[in-house]
Amino acid sequence: MLKIYRSNTQGQLALMNEYIKGTWIHLINPTEEEIDDVVKAAEIPSYFIKDPLDEEEKSRIEKEDEGTLIIIDLPIMTPNGTKREKFITIPLGIIVTRDFLITVCLKETPILEDFTRKKVKNFYTFMKTRFVLQLLHAVSTYYLAYLKQINRKTNEIEKELRQSLKNQELFSLLNLQKSLVYFTTSLKTNQVVTQKISRGQHLRLYEQDQELLEDVIIENRQAIEMAEIYTPIVSGLMDTFASVISNNVNNVMKILTSLTIILTFPIMIASVYGMNIPIPFQRSPHAFAVIMIVSIALSSITTFVFWKKRYL
Repeated sequence: MLKIYRSNTQGQLALMNEYIKGTWIHLINPTEEEIDDVVKAAEIPSYFIKDPLDEEEKSRIEKEDEGTLIIIDLPIMTPNGTKREKFITIPLGIIVTRDFLITVCLKETPILEDFTRKKVKNFYTFMKTRFVLQLLHAVSTYYLAYLKQINRKTNEIEKELRQSLKNQELFSLLNLQKSLVYFTTSLKTNQVVTQKISRGQHLRLYEQDQELLEDVIIENRQAIEMAEIYTPIVSGLMDTFASVISNNVNNVMKILTSLTIILTFPIMIASVYGMNIPIPFQRSPHAFAVIMIVSIALSSITTFVFWKKRYL
């Protein structure tokens, strides 16, 4: 998908049909034809657009004569086949040229939709440096929002696990733990890119954008700290409930073993008196009662001993 946006001095955003200086070229999982079209119009290398389309591409910033390529990881929330969503990260390419600002992403995300739906204040397509910083700030804000959702979902799963220890809840915790690992790694690489931008070597910085740049650095640092705090919490929670499940299994096995031992004495006595050999009390009219009393007494004594030792 290829869309071209241009804003006027009042901040009103409009769709365009041609490449005009100061426009924002928005690419979402573009076709080869769209890639070639933008490459020719912006006069940039094709890898500027193709690299961000690789899901494994790492965050980086690269400056060439044709323009500057910035790749960062942004968070998205995807369905997981269950009632809970899965959090992952995908690359976002930001290409700054003399005449255009180009964004490339594999999927449409709420972060970019906020710009196309005019939810971002003081957004102008021709102010490319501010646009880049606004994108970075929006990415950091969404990281913080998703981290809060992960923390809330962790608390919900913990409550469910206290009531019913199921494998599904443990798998949900595992997915959250993986999401936190992805978030932490992506945030740290994004922080490196932001620090390079702050030096002013790859992107021209303006005095009025310094405050926004500082906000980006602070928001990103806060997101890193939150991810690093939540990661051991989720890991500890998984270990705790895994130990609880193992302990419950041990308790069940202990009870079953105790019951087996308690029932062994009646079974042994019944087996002996079921043999076709001379045995005591075989001609006594009270043989059955005596056998039952002895069996119950042995089982009762064994039960009492196990109860005192808390095996039951």
